[in-house]
Amino acid sequence: MNQPLNPRLVLALAIVLPGSGHVVIGQVQRGLCFVLFAILLMMVTYLTTTPDHSFIGRHAGGLFVWALSVTDAYRLARIRQEAFRRAAATGG
Repeated sequence: MNQPLNPRLVLALAIVLPGSGHVVIGQVQRGLCFVLFAILLMMVTYLTTTPDHSFIGRHAGGLFVWALSVTDAYRLARIRQEAFRRAAATGG
């Protein structure tokens, strides 16, 4: 079993670009789903708000999915790191 990426690196990548954290840990399909839904909900909230709303208000749906993808990628990276640590400790 190869040593997994540092979860903090995965976190940084996920913050920079939605779905990228999932891609680097090998969860490509999951990362692409997060990107798709972030874009879709960003468009929905943009089209259902008025121009007098702030940027965050007009894109809130997509930003919410982006935030979920960041925490999910970090959580998965931590799980992989812990599994690797335990396997190394037991010699397996």
